[in-house]
Order: sequence, then C-alpha cells, then structure tokens
Amino acid sequence: MRDFLIAGNWKMNSDIRSGASLVGELIEKLSTIERSGGVHAAICPPFPMIDTAGAMVKGSNLFVGAQNMYFENDGAFTGEVSASMLAALGCTYVIVGHSERRQYFGETDAIVNKKALKAIEKGLKPIICIGETLEERDSGKMKSVIEKQVRSVLVGFDEVLLENSVFAYEPVWAIGTGKTATPEQAQEVHAHIRSLVSERISESAAEKLLIQYGGSMKPENAFNLLSKLDVDGGLIGGASLNADQFVKIVAEAERVCSLGGKS
Repeated sequence: MRDFLIAGNWKMNSDIRSGASLVGELIEKLSTIERSGGVHAAICPPFPMIDTAGAMVKGSNLFVGAQNMYFENDGAFTGEVSASMLAALGCTYVIVGHSERRQYFGETDAIVNKKALKAIEKGLKPIICIGETLEERDSGKMKSVIEKQVRSVLVGFDEVLLENSVFAYEPVWAIGTGKTATPEQAQEVHAHIRSLVSERISESAAEKLLIQYGGSMKPENAFNLLSKLDVDGGLIGGASLNADQFVKIVAEAERVCSLGGKS
C-alpha cells in the first residue's frame, strides 16, 4: 500500500506568535498517537512563518512545506521566492498550482509545470494541484479538464521526476465551501488521474504516485475518503488551522493503515 501524506495548507493565516503556538501544539499532539511509519504529516504555513516552523520541527515527525514558489533561480522578480530559498529554510514540500493561485493570480498549466520541475531540481517535492470547477463537472467536462491539466503539468517528466512529486486532486467547488466530494467521486477522479499518469509515464510510476484529496476534508469524512483505493492522503485547508482537527485526520489515516488498507 502507498503511504499517506496529510498536508496542511494554512493559506494567508497566522503570524509568528500564533503560528509557532500551533506548530508546538501539533508536534505535541502528533507524538501522542500511534505512528505506523506509513503516514506522513506536513504543514505549509505562510512565507514569514517558514523559518520558525522549520526550526521547530527538527527532530519531530512533522515536515514543513511552502504554499508557492517561482520557477526562476534568482533575479529581478520582486515579491517572488525561489525554490532554493525554501529548501534552505528546511522545506520538504511546496504546493504548486493551487486553484486559488490559478484563479486569483492567473497561473496556467505551463507555469505550474515550470514550478514543479524547478522544485524537484532544487530538492523539493512539489504537491501539484489539479481540479475542475462546478460548472465543468455539471457540464460533463470533468474528465477532459483533468486530462488536459495532467498532460500539461507532466511535460518533461519521467519516472525519476515523478517519484519526487505528489498530486493533489482539488475539486474547486469543494474548497472552502464545506462541500465535499463523496468518497466515490474522489475515487473516480483519483483513478482517472492515475490512469492518465500511467499512459504518460508508466504503469509502475503511476502505482507509486501519491494522490491527495483536497476539498473540505475533515475528521468526520477523512476515514471514508482515505479508505478509497487511490486516495493517498489529504491537502487540508481550514481544518489544518486547528491542531485537534488536523491530528484527528492524521489519526484517521493511521486507522486505515491499522485495519489493513483500502478498498
């Protein structure tokens, strides 16, 4: 069975004081649940918090990631942050192509592809986000939208690069809305993504690929989502700002492992 990755996307929330308090609480609470080694937990705080978080998690079983990066090494790109800067601060992961980056900042599949490749080059694992809007789902375009995104962001990828990547399926209509894809809906799209990756790269690489679900995953629905065959974790938004809720989601992933896996 593939490992699970539960990653918290804090978005534009917290400051140094509140963020440090949350990190400390997470480290303490995660230490109290039984860990199988097959469930990995990470947090992606805002840029100003990464240095503090990176220092705090050393020696713990919590990883740190960033919410975004630029695809150039350095230069006159005011306001941007490079992959090397993030790696130097202790980041393991970086989110690329989140729907909010696409919607509010005009990021395209081509830009997401550049960011993902640069992240891997600099030693980071990109969490590559894809997903359809409600209009695209209701009009029957969901699979074609997902196919276009997957094929576009995988340009230039091979098996080795894919091994250092994570995908996150985010139904845009379920992000921050309280709506959640049913376990069956999530499984359908995750299986479709894995099939597309198999065609583009290889079947063995696709079978190893972690594909998270992102879209209002909470402690109440985590177990049923994570029990599905092709769902390999969660990219958690609002619930990641509450230590109890985030740790409960990690515990639900552990429960799936303890019960022998997925269906």
